[in-house]
Amino acid sequence: MHPDEPTISSALVRRLVRAQFPQWAALPVTPLASGGTVNAVHRLGDDFTVRLPRTAGGAADVAKEERLLATLDGLPVAVPVVAGIGEPGEGYPWPWAVHRWLDGEPALEGHPFVPEALAEFVLAVRRTKTDGPPAYRGGPLALLDHATRNAVEALRHTDEPFDASAALAVWTEALEAPVPANGWVHGDLMPSNLLVHNGHLTAVLDWATAGIGDPACDLIPAWNLLTEATRPAFRDAVGADDAAWARGRGRALSMAVIQLPYYRHTNAVISANARYVLAELGCGPKP
Repeated sequence: MHPDEPTISSALVRRLVRAQFPQWAALPVTPLASGGTVNAVHRLGDDFTVRLPRTAGGAADVAKEERLLATLDGLPVAVPVVAGIGEPGEGYPWPWAVHRWLDGEPALEGHPFVPEALAEFVLAVRRTKTDGPPAYRGGPLALLDHATRNAVEALRHTDEPFDASAALAVWTEALEAPVPANGWVHGDLMPSNLLVHNGHLTAVLDWATAGIGDPACDLIPAWNLLTEATRPAFRDAVGADDAAWARGRGRALSMAVIQLPYYRHTNAVISANARYVLAELGCGPKP
């Protein structure tokens, strides 16, 4: 999926666990299908997951996420609990983590989902902290302008059905929208990071990108998960004004156009979600 990504297998996970967490050495290891691009995830027994970063950048987030998760409270859904931090070994070059298992299934774009529950979570995150590190994706949209326009141009020259003019119109409107004070955001509310049961949000994963940034970062699920029918309820519940909504659209667009050229031959889940976003934004065909 990434250049120079190490080979990660169930056998490697077993060796690492046996060497560093012998109390769990007898537990079965099962790879989990995931659209995630940062970590390879395996289930360890019934109660744990093992998360091995795929890149050096992801490895740098292991300690950050551990510190952040220890401070979270007052949220309406479950968040990961770190059960152990592993060290490089067995030919694997980076730190890695063991988390407690969380029940639920990854959300799926376009499937039944209670939008008010997502809004409740987003608002709770905003209230959680008053200070913190910069969110990974939370900076000014202008910082993404070059990469976004380059990605639009790259997509224009593929066989993807894509309306570049419509995409640039969404992006321009986002760049021109007023920006309020920054706040606390999760920053990576992809469907694969949202666990659900019967359409209700039960847990949120992958907090390494969280921090202080543009609140519109956490509006992205309006287009990567929800539908035309459920978006208005989410917008009303989260209280997004026209400027925030425009920035949310722009952020959703930017992620999708950057992801699709990069992952369309290596990650079917991320590619399908990027196409879904573009369709919901009016920049690509509906399924």
